[in-house]
Amino acid sequence: QVPLVESGGGEVQAGGSLRLSCAVSGSIFSIIAMGWFRQAPGKEREFVSAVSWSGGSTYYPDTVKGRFTISRDNAKNTMYLQMGSLKPEDTAVYYCAAGSRVFWRSHYTDRGRYDYWGQGTQVTVSS
Repeated sequence: QVPLVESGGGEVQAGGSLRLSCAVSGSIFSIIAMGWFRQAPGKEREFVSAVSWSGGSTYYPDTVKGRFTISRDNAKNTMYLQMGSLKPEDTAVYYCAAGSRVFWRSHYTDRGRYDYWGQGTQVTVSS
């Protein structure tokens, strides 16, 4: 199992910005894509963003498009999620994920396509 370590979570006021990081501690030889998912209390875990590890293609749902930006630094084995214009609705535990069976557009939003998961980092947006 490839360990993923998230960092950068915290509490910010509405309209503020925050950057999350996900470091891969180990081999990423088989990883094709990395992504972010989030889960609020009482809610299902939802897709936030994803990036193709080699090509750099990015994917976003309408809920965050235009506000969040995902990126990756292959040399540092690190993925980032820059979050801006944060809203209270963004409050959730954010999870980093890595997948080796991600090939089609629909796969990037599918939790089942990701093989490795971080333990989550709390993001709280106050109003």
